[in-house]
Amino acid sequence: MKALMFGWEFPPHILGGLGTASYGLTRGMAMQPDMDITFCIPKPWGDEDQSFLKIVGMCNVPIVWRDVQMDYVRERVGKYMDPQLYYNFRDHIYDDFTYRHVNDLGCIEFSGRYPENLLEEINNYSIVAGVVARTEYFDIIHAHDWLTYPAGIHAKNVTGKPLVIHVHATDYDRSRGNVNPDVYAIEKNGMDNADHIITVSNLTRQTVIEKYHQDPAKVTTVHNAVEPLSPEILAIPDRRGVQDKIITFLGRITMQKGPEYFVEAAAKVLAKAPYARFVMAGSGDMMDQMIRLAAARNISDRFHFTGFMKGKQVYEVLKSSDVYVMPSVSEPFGISPLEAMQCGVPSIISKQSGCAEILDYAVKVDYWDIEALADAMYSIITYPAMHKFLKEEGKKEVDNIKWEYAGQKVRQIYDKVLSI
Repeated sequence: MKALMFGWEFPPHILGGLGTASYGLTRGMAMQPDMDITFCIPKPWGDEDQSFLKIVGMCNVPIVWRDVQMDYVRERVGKYMDPQLYYNFRDHIYDDFTYRHVNDLGCIEFSGRYPENLLEEINNYSIVAGVVARTEYFDIIHAHDWLTYPAGIHAKNVTGKPLVIHVHATDYDRSRGNVNPDVYAIEKNGMDNADHIITVSNLTRQTVIEKYHQDPAKVTTVHNAVEPLSPEILAIPDRRGVQDKIITFLGRITMQKGPEYFVEAAAKVLAKAPYARFVMAGSGDMMDQMIRLAAARNISDRFHFTGFMKGKQVYEVLKSSDVYVMPSVSEPFGISPLEAMQCGVPSIISKQSGCAEILDYAVKVDYWDIEALADAMYSIITYPAMHKFLKEEGKKEVDNIKWEYAGQKVRQIYDKVLSI
């Protein structure tokens, strides 16, 4: 079984949960001996793990024919892919794109991020996908999130192969309902053209059915999972046990993630437990607003903003934390509480998150209920028995939530789609 996947992020260069989920799912699927995955991203950096899949950087796929020598191609793209693949792609350029801005190899350059001209990059990505789809051999197309739906549709139209799209989030989640019509149109078109839709939670599945008017029979939930901790992460020393109790928020500081509820609840906890400290790890467009809110509540001396963190830094913060909090307003899934629980950190999550559907040993509150959130924080740092119970049972629970199982569910969906 060969799958052509379109994605936007891949570790170690990630900007959010999409990259983490893409890595975990593909690794889980690769445990099936006959599974062969080609994973496309806008811009590889050369240090991605390709031991279980093949990565194609769309910035290295020509759309304009250039007469270039093998030695030069090897020098330019050899770090990222087999240079011969460049020539294979060049043989499948399907239209005259000389009017487009390309480099000396005839390739479009991508930022590999989420730039101001994101819609233009999405369109460019779909043009390049036409070359890739005409070159690669595969049985099924799998497009991750709205950014790659146009690429998936193009690949389907070119080859006639079935398209599965993976909804990691919708614009209803990202915007608190203030939906961008351009993004909605891309999402809706992707869903309408898909042969099957995978959602990361039942919460997201309901949004897809109700807001995007999709047939329920066409939409299947496959919950996300968590990677086992590496020896490097396990070796990070546990820094808990000091007198101050650390309560951590880790994620994008945007309205979707509910950071203001965390700050307001922190002020209530500090009124009763002045020995608590609060960490807001991450970056986002509400960061300055949160700094001002902490100052207005007169808790700045107990509140720490770390900025964006990734990889090992995330686990260093978690292993210094007594409680992890995810008060998201609308969270399609939310992998970070699972990562916290792996580290033995009791977690509080909003009932409005997809991971709440599969976690029994996390405390669940409504995101807007600041009193309940503050009570949960206070209880966990005040009652050692409660902390110990959540720590031990939570770790046991997440150790059994594996990407391998998610990968098996995706494979069943592939088999079903291909049998129709």
